[in-house]
Amino acid sequence: MNTFGTLFRLTTFGESHGAAIGGVVDGCPAGIPLDLDFIQTELDRRRPGQSRLTTARKEGDRVEILSGIFEGKSTGTPIGFIVRNENQHSNDYDNLRDVFRPSHADYTYYMKYGLRDHRGGGRSSARETISRVVGGAIAKLCLRQLGIDVKAWTQQVGDIACERDWTRLDLSLIEQNAVRCPDPVVAQRMEELILRVKGEGDTIGGIIAGVITGCPVGLGEPVFGKLHAQLGAAMLSINAVKGFEYGEGFAGVTQRGSEQNDIFVADGLSAADQGELHLLKTASNHSGGIQGGISNGQPIPFRVAFKPVATLLRSQETIDIHGNPVTINPRGRHDPCVLPRAVPIVEAMAAMVILDSYLINETTQL
Repeated sequence: MNTFGTLFRLTTFGESHGAAIGGVVDGCPAGIPLDLDFIQTELDRRRPGQSRLTTARKEGDRVEILSGIFEGKSTGTPIGFIVRNENQHSNDYDNLRDVFRPSHADYTYYMKYGLRDHRGGGRSSARETISRVVGGAIAKLCLRQLGIDVKAWTQQVGDIACERDWTRLDLSLIEQNAVRCPDPVVAQRMEELILRVKGEGDTIGGIIAGVITGCPVGLGEPVFGKLHAQLGAAMLSINAVKGFEYGEGFAGVTQRGSEQNDIFVADGLSAADQGELHLLKTASNHSGGIQGGISNGQPIPFRVAFKPVATLLRSQETIDIHGNPVTINPRGRHDPCVLPRAVPIVEAMAAMVILDSYLINETTQL
């Protein structure tokens, strides 16, 4: 299960403290202008050490494209790439070689495989998401040709949240602060909370919101390939994600059907405009741009819940591989809150799902 997607596919490889993280993108249409500077910019949004809110691990995270691009355009063949690891401090993990860290993948990996890479979590490390960001950047460049855009931002940290209705936010401000929140006042409060938690050797979670705009009608496959199911599976595959919702989500359970239904509006269309039905709109968007598992042409807003990072820079009780109780004092460089660096990862997964769904939809009609 190291490959994601059906027609647009990403296969990833590498570990946190190995030689490199990398991947292969297969199924990218030929002739797409692939802006390498844009791909690198997306990686820079994810890389460690970019602000005082993130891990101090210093990595350039420079992507090296190995194949699949000629004279700046995709050739239709597999796009291979690597990002070399340059700043591992593997010795920081020597005291964790034989212990199971609370709420990590240590125990489950050990029981499944009979061994595990204790250095930074190995394959279970969030450093694997480098490959997702590269794949997502390529998908974004393809979607750009179709007028489809994907944006995500930090909507909540702990109990501090900005406006939930994305239409009331200025999304051009997302990259204007280290938290990646489009509300500068709320962003300042979020940053203060993260720094306070960091100073206590603790961690905190939150919610990343996103919206997909310009999505055409018809993406998503019944019955088990519903678009929201694909988006949910993609988001839940990201490290530390605990929940996914789209449209009204859980908030809608308190309303009645008469309040939730999205009424179709003609928007100037006449009965003779049957060929223009793809221009139909809805008066509201409680459905979140998806009905029956298929996109209806409206924006697709969604939210992703992230738990607090499991690594605490304070003492914790646990068990070692021999069943003995031990006290651990983790060292190393860790994020007190993953949300700022997870924003481009969420965008990447959404972009790959939408592009894959678009390519599949193109094969369903002659």
